[in-house]
Amino acid sequence: MTNARQLLIYVDENDTHGDVPLYEAIVRRLVSLEARGATVTAGIMGFGKHGRVHRKRLFGVSDDRPVVISVVDTADKIEKIVAAISPLVREGLMIVTDCTIVS
Repeated sequence: MTNARQLLIYVDENDTHGDVPLYEAIVRRLVSLEARGATVTAGIMGFGKHGRVHRKRLFGVSDDRPVVISVVDTADKIEKIVAAISPLVREGLMIVTDCTIVS
């Protein structure tokens, strides 16, 4: 087992950076920062600080679902990633937690 840190980045599906989805811009930045890996997950339903509920609607049409980008790496690497990514995340939420890599 190895001690590590997990970074969770919460954004909305329709958030953009330039002309690309924000989650895509973040993942591309993570690749350039040589993160060990990342996973992007679209939420079924959620709400944020504005209290507006986001969910999947009839026929699969979204009304701006929540998206979570998860990254696990060393403490030093996560610190560098947070510094590089935080300017992109204007209205989202970023959380860093200690974790243990099992396999």
